[in-house]
Amino acid sequence: MNKLEITGDWNITKGKLKQKWASLTDDDLKFADGMSDELLGRIQKRTGETREAIEKAVKESCADCGCK
Repeated sequence: MNKLEITGDWNITKGKLKQKWASLTDDDLKFADGMSDELLGRIQKRTGETREAIEKAVKESCADCGCK
C-alpha cells in the first residue's frame, strides 16, 4: 500500500478494524491526511500484527464499505 486513501467512510472502516482487533481505541485510529504510516504503526504496536496483515485488513474494510 503506497498511500492510504480513506475518505468519509472512515468511521465504517474504524468500526470494522475495532471488531477485528478489540484492543484498538479511537485514539489509535485517528486518521489525518499524510499520516497513514503513523496510523499503521499505531495499529501494529497495539495488535502485534505484521504491517502487511494490517494493510490487508484496512484494504478489505475499505472495500467492504466502498471507500477508496
